[in-house]
Amino acid sequence: MDPCEELNDKLIQKKYNVRLKDVVKTFTKRLFYYVFDEHDNELQSLKKTFLDITDNLNIENSEAIWDEFKGKFHAIRVKLDLDAIAVVNFDPATKSLEEVYMACPGFYAISIYRLSHELYVQKVPILPRMMSEYVHGITGIDIHPGATIGESFFVDHGTGIVIGETSIIKNNVKIFQGVTLGGIQVKKNMESTKRHPTIEDNVTIYANATILGGDIVIGANSTIGANVWITQSVPENSLVTYQTEIKIRPKKNGIR
Repeated sequence: MDPCEELNDKLIQKKYNVRLKDVVKTFTKRLFYYVFDEHDNELQSLKKTFLDITDNLNIENSEAIWDEFKGKFHAIRVKLDLDAIAVVNFDPATKSLEEVYMACPGFYAISIYRLSHELYVQKVPILPRMMSEYVHGITGIDIHPGATIGESFFVDHGTGIVIGETSIIKNNVKIFQGVTLGGIQVKKNMESTKRHPTIEDNVTIYANATILGGDIVIGANSTIGANVWITQSVPENSLVTYQTEIKIRPKKNGIR
């Protein structure tokens, strides 16, 4: 038998329990709700679901993992409140904190990121990615749980944002739709290296900007304009723009 066919047969025969995706989806939603509306009886239910998930994923020491994870909920809530305040302070279309919590897709994506990140830090396999992929499907915002994101993070609109695993985003950063913080190369042997950029404090990155490379640093207080492609570091207090020429001419007899 051809080696590829033999491997394919083995993969087909193995059971992956992909229906667990639905369980994780429900767990992730309930976890988000709990962080904002605590109920003691719900915590026990969340724990049971968590232990069921980790058992299905063959994750060891799940009781200890849950206890450490649960202990981070208050700190996560504090960070999320700062994120929400950043939205209200910056976005003229948002009128209240309630609107952020109830109707802001960027905030929802950040919330699930902050929860899944704590599990990633504990080196929990698969589950953090399942959580992030759930919210990715809902919002169109792809934040890897391994990324490091500081306080008062604001995502405006958000659709199409990609933030890679080794990205570092510091405090008071604002990112618009379509932004990519990615790697300049995709090679499996780079999985243990820093592949994604560092964004310093008080940076704003406008729509569809692409910033690539693990040694790239966007200096503090800089503004990155829309549609730029960056593969070199940017000093502090910089304005980076993409120059193009647009001509607007009057029509003559309906013909340009």
